[in-house]
Amino acid sequence: MGRHDTYQRFILFCLSLLLHHNILKNVEGLACNWGTQASHPLPPNIVVKLLRENGFNKVKLFEADPGALRALGKSGIQVMVGIPNDLLATMASTVANAELWVQQNVSQYISLYGTDIRYVAVGNEPFLKTYKDRFIRSTYPALQNVQAALVKAGLGRQVKVTVPLNADVYESGDGLPSSGDFRSDIKTLMVSIVRFLADSFSPITFNIYPFLSLNADPNFPREYAFFPNGSGGGAKPVVDGSISYTNVFDANFDTLVSALEKNGFDANKIEIIVGEVGWPTDGDQNANPTMAQRFNQGLLNRILQGQGTPRRRTAPEVYIFSLVDEDAKSIDPGKFERHWGIFSYDGAVKYSLNLGNGRQLAPAKGVRYQAREWCVLSYQAAGNAGAVLATSASYACQNADCTSLGPGSSCAGLDPAANASYAFNMYFQKMDHRRGSCDFNNLGALTKIDPSSGSCRFPIEIDTSRHEMLKPLPRKSAAPEANWSMVVAVAAGMVIGWTVFFT
Repeated sequence: MGRHDTYQRFILFCLSLLLHHNILKNVEGLACNWGTQASHPLPPNIVVKLLRENGFNKVKLFEADPGALRALGKSGIQVMVGIPNDLLATMASTVANAELWVQQNVSQYISLYGTDIRYVAVGNEPFLKTYKDRFIRSTYPALQNVQAALVKAGLGRQVKVTVPLNADVYESGDGLPSSGDFRSDIKTLMVSIVRFLADSFSPITFNIYPFLSLNADPNFPREYAFFPNGSGGGAKPVVDGSISYTNVFDANFDTLVSALEKNGFDANKIEIIVGEVGWPTDGDQNANPTMAQRFNQGLLNRILQGQGTPRRRTAPEVYIFSLVDEDAKSIDPGKFERHWGIFSYDGAVKYSLNLGNGRQLAPAKGVRYQAREWCVLSYQAAGNAGAVLATSASYACQNADCTSLGPGSSCAGLDPAANASYAFNMYFQKMDHRRGSCDFNNLGALTKIDPSSGSCRFPIEIDTSRHEMLKPLPRKSAAPEANWSMVVAVAAGMVIGWTVFFT
C-alpha cells in the first residue's frame, strides 16, 4: 500500500469521525429549564443524574442556585445561569456590582467545580407588559455591565450574555408573521439590545407559549396550538403570501424573524434561542398529560430532526419548559404554573416521550420520601363539620399547593369530603408530617391507605432531611459531548499534519 493510499484512508477515517460527531450532536442534545421554586426540591445530584440519563446536555437555571451549580460541575452539561429581575437595577448601577456577581456566581463555579457555564441570562422576560415598564431602564445597562464583567474576568469568549424575552416584545398588526415588528413602545430599546448581542456574538432568547395562546382566547383554534403529525386533519392553515402556517409556534417564531429583518438584521446570521416552550399537565382545563404529551412529543420530534421554520430553515436551540413541577411558584398567571414539568415534583414520569433512538423518559432514582402516611378528613367528622371544615380546608390551601383542585384539574371531581382530605394532606406533607399538622380542629385523621382516586393523586412529599445526610455523588469525567469535541480537534489537527507530510 502506497503512502497516498494510506493518506486517503486516514482522511476518510477522520472525516467519518467528524460526521459521526455532527450526527450525535443533532440527535442527542436536548435542553431544558430547571426551576427550583419548590417546598421540597429534588436533591441537585439526583436532578443532574436525571438530566444525563434522559439525554439533556444543556440546562437553564433561573438563578445562581449554589447546590445546582455545584452538582452540575464536571457533568458534561452546559449551563445557562440567570440573574433575577430584582437584581437588574443592582447590575445596572455599576460595573463593579456586575463584576462581583460574575466572580461569585460564574468564575467560582467554573474554576472550583468545573461547571460548564456557557451563558448568563440577564433578567427573565423583563419587558412583560404586566411589569408596567419596571425594568425598562435597567435591563440594557445591566446587560452591558455583565458583558464587561465577563470580559474582565477572562470569560468573554467562553460565556455569552443574553436576555430571555417574552414573545410579547414583538407583534403583528394584521396577525400575519410577515407583518411582524417590535412593540412600538420598546422598539428602539429592542434594536439596541439585539445589535449589542449580535456585535458580541451572543444569542437572542425568546420564550414562546402556544399553551398560553390557546388558554387566553376561547376562540383560538385548538389544533393550531399543536404541531401537525402528518396523519391528516390538523388546523386550518394561516396563509401568509406563499407560506401556509399550520401551527402557532412557527407563526410566532417567524413573526420574530420578520421583526428582525424589518429592523435591518439578518435572522439567519443571528443565533436565536427559544428559552422556554412547553405544556402544563394540571391546574386548568387545557392542562393535562394527554395534551402535554401531544405537544411535547411534537416539539421533541422537531428538535431531533433539526427542523426550522418557513422563514428561517436553521433550527433554533430550544429549552423545554420545564424539567420538574414547582409547588412554590406564583400562580398569578394561573394555577397551571406549578405543573409545567415533564416530570412530577419527585422526578416521576408523567407521560411517555420518545427521545429518539428508541429511548423513553426514565424516572429519577434514589429519591427518599416521608413515611407512607396521609392525612384525611376523619370518618366521624365527615357528615357534620360544617363551617369549621370549610375554614380548615381553606387554611390548608392557603399554606400548601391545592392547584389540582381547580375547575378542569386532575382532582376537580372530588366530593366535598375528599376535597377536604386532599387539602389536609397537602398541608400535612408540606409540614413534613409534624405533630399537630393533621389536627384541623380534630377533623383530621392519619391513614396508611392511599386515598388517591382516578386521576387525582394524593402525594407523599420528599424527605429532604434524609437527602441532606447523603454523600454527594462522585464527580465523573466529562460526558461524551466534551470528549467528542477533543476527538474532533485532534482529528482535524492530524488531517492538517498528514496533509503537510504527504505533500
